[in-house]
Amino acid sequence: VQLQASGGGPVQPGGSLRLSCSASGVRSAYYTIGWFRQAPGKEREGVSCLTTTNGSTLYADSVKGRFSISRDNAKNTVYLQMNSLKPEDTAVYYCALDLTLYGILTLRQYDYAYWGQGTLVTVSS
Repeated sequence: VQLQASGGGPVQPGGSLRLSCSASGVRSAYYTIGWFRQAPGKEREGVSCLTTTNGSTLYADSVKGRFSISRDNAKNTVYLQMNSLKPEDTAVYYCALDLTLYGILTLRQYDYAYWGQGTLVTVSS
């Protein structure tokens, strides 16, 4: 399994960005895919995840109502739409996937076996 995250960059507070995570080599239609982030000097934290089992989603409280996770099955790509961005959203964002969660939604990084490289999001005026 390979994951490729993209879409990061600089943005002003209140602005929007859409991150993409392209997955390849996934030999199952059923998996959980998540977005995590790590700010400088802080631990990595879960932001959002989606299970392809039934399309259910989960969000961290800090992004609920501002971020939205979605997928394009035809492109094997998952998106993270980030609106109303704040300076505290500045971080390296990672996508991760696991094939063994069987519909479980989790924002614990240790539950995910496969990780992509990060993409930096900088929210600053």
